Amino acid sequence: MTAPARDLAEHFDLEHLTPEFYANPYPTYRALREAAPIKLMPNGCYFLTRYDDLVTAYKNTKAFSSDKKKEFLPKYGNSLLYEHHTTSLVFNDPPAHTRVRRLIMGALSPRAIAGMEPDLIKLVDQLLDRIAAKDKFELIGDFASAIPVEVIGNLLDVPHDEREPLRDWSLAILGALEPVISKEVFGRGNTAVKDFLSYLETLVERRRAKPGNPDRDVLTRLIQGEDNGERLTAKELLHNCIFLLNAGHETTTNLIGNGLVALSEHPDQKQRLIDDPTLIKTAVEEMLRFESSNQLGNRMIVEEMELGGITMPAGTLVTLCIGAANRDPAQFPDPETFDIARTPNRHLAFGTGAHQCAGMALARLEGAIAISRFLARLPNYALAGEPVRGGRVRFRGFLSVPCSINS
Repeated sequence: MTAPARDLAEHFDLEHLTPEFYANPYPTYRALREAAPIKLMPNGCYFLTRYDDLVTAYKNTKAFSSDKKKEFLPKYGNSLLYEHHTTSLVFNDPPAHTRVRRLIMGALSPRAIAGMEPDLIKLVDQLLDRIAAKDKFELIGDFASAIPVEVIGNLLDVPHDEREPLRDWSLAILGALEPVISKEVFGRGNTAVKDFLSYLETLVERRRAKPGNPDRDVLTRLIQGEDNGERLTAKELLHNCIFLLNAGHETTTNLIGNGLVALSEHPDQKQRLIDDPTLIKTAVEEMLRFESSNQLGNRMIVEEMELGGITMPAGTLVTLCIGAANRDPAQFPDPETFDIARTPNRHLAFGTGAHQCAGMALARLEGAIAISRFLARLPNYALAGEPVRGGRVRFRGFLSVPCSINS
């Protein structure tokens, strides 16, 4: 290992990151995997970068807790952000997690997702029609971010003229999950939860009075619950509707944006996919691995345990670095190479085990349809300026990507 790499690993602190890290975290992740794969942070948290260690943490839900009450109370206090993030599906342990996940998965059945495909194709084609009429376009605002907001809006059957605030609410709430946040970010997140809850209360009241088709309308399905009488509480229902938007919004936006930028930066792979569109499924998996939309996860040690020769006492916070694990050479041959036909590709972009992403089949469908139809329609697209990253470590994506059609 070179001296600069050792220096990167030695001085890495998740609470004090450099602009260089935000632009490209992967050299740091590589240095950490090699020199300090279980790195003790100055704040007492451990930062994990090896694939096998992440899989251990994901699958051992008894030792590695997803419950965030102890972790988030000092950060958020008794706020609406705290209430939201400790009520949503992803930040809970069984049996609460199991019960809520079962209800949500029932609403996201394979049949329900297959039924979304025609509307999704229609949406993507409409967006491409608008882009094709221009010389230049903005990849995120004009395309990538418009798709998941509409899909989740359709899932919850939110009227089209009421969808405008959804993306800003989602960005504000998710922005508050960064390792360090300012008072302004905290305030925006709380306001977004407040406004979103207020809107959802009205939407739920309307839906109770006039239910939709539970096979297509997830909100109606969640309100009605299961045939055995199992239902979400009023608070669980509202916060998990917010969770559905947040979970399905930014990560899918990032998948589409990151994927199309990666293709632009790897013209041989772009041409390969244009020449053989049947590679779209493995291409999407490689995009998820190579530039994971969600880069970090967190757990808390429930009882003293040993991992990689290091003893961790109960109450220890652990950060799981998905972005590093997905480039671990012990799991992925030649991991820094972007290969759209890579197989096998057991990446951790959706996690694994009990907390594996409930909406991953929908995200894959959105990514495959959006990227394949974009390439078929605009094969000569090119970057027309420097893409602007989102400036966040947990969610890796772009705020804007100026492009030209070059047809």
